[in-house]
Amino acid sequence: MTAAELLASAQSDAAPPAGLSREAQALWQAKKGDWEAAHNIAQDIHTPMGSWLHALLHVIEGDQWNADYWFTKAGKPSRKPKDIEALWDEIAAVVTK
Repeated sequence: MTAAELLASAQSDAAPPAGLSREAQALWQAKKGDWEAAHNIAQDIHTPMGSWLHALLHVIEGDQWNADYWFTKAGKPSRKPKDIEALWDEIAAVVTK
């Protein structure tokens, strides 16, 4: 699945496609607007990618201090709320490689 297909699915489907990685599931849920489901998935991914996803979710939530903590754990530069769409796209491109 490509990042564009993941986005299209989140915009049109009622449930995530079968076979998605946990990372892609978190992105799908975030794009769907289910922050809590996305957060529950991301917080159980104990990798730099999980931290990056966690950072995205806290930017979406508006908790920049917490987001910055997770960006640091992920080894990624901090991003702000104005970057949410670009950040989602950036993470999705990596997750769907």
